[in-house]
Amino acid sequence: MKKAKANVSAILIADLSDTFVTRRIPEVKLEFGGIIGDRHFGVTFPSDSRQPMYPRGTEILNRRQITILSEEDLQEIADDLEIEEILPEWLGANLLINDFPELTKLPIGSRILFPGGAGLICMGENKPCVFPGEQIQMHYPEQPKLATRFVKAGYKRRGIVCAVECPGKIKVGEEVQILINDPADPMQ
Repeated sequence: MKKAKANVSAILIADLSDTFVTRRIPEVKLEFGGIIGDRHFGVTFPSDSRQPMYPRGTEILNRRQITILSEEDLQEIADDLEIEEILPEWLGANLLINDFPELTKLPIGSRILFPGGAGLICMGENKPCVFPGEQIQMHYPEQPKLATRFVKAGYKRRGIVCAVECPGKIKVGEEVQILINDPADPMQ
């Protein structure tokens, strides 16, 4: 198993009922289910269009409790879109990290461990869609078709979704340990 380190740049919560856009907070205590009050909080949730194998509304395991982005991936997307920056708030992120390029390519089953005891398990890539692109478009109205261009630019750069494996605290500025799963010899 390979190991890496990264730093927490921002912690964010989507706690307004009418939007997925997040706001920054200085620290958080993760619970099984994610961040209490966040729109994605819950150990389970009703299936939607992402799980076509189940009838819509079937209660299933919530694999999208926490969304993580990297500063490096965000800058690459912004560069491709020829805009100055993309804020993690616009994409509904819960965590922003730095010093770990290509976060989105982290294998399923990898773990992210925090000094306060929290542990996340990577459940896969967060596929880009047009809704975050619409948020980007609102901030750059002079740039044509950013909403749809974001989908292509965000491919393999949109971050990951995780589930809480171990509750604990997370603070902005702390260093985290990343245990990179090897599919040929997976961590249990």
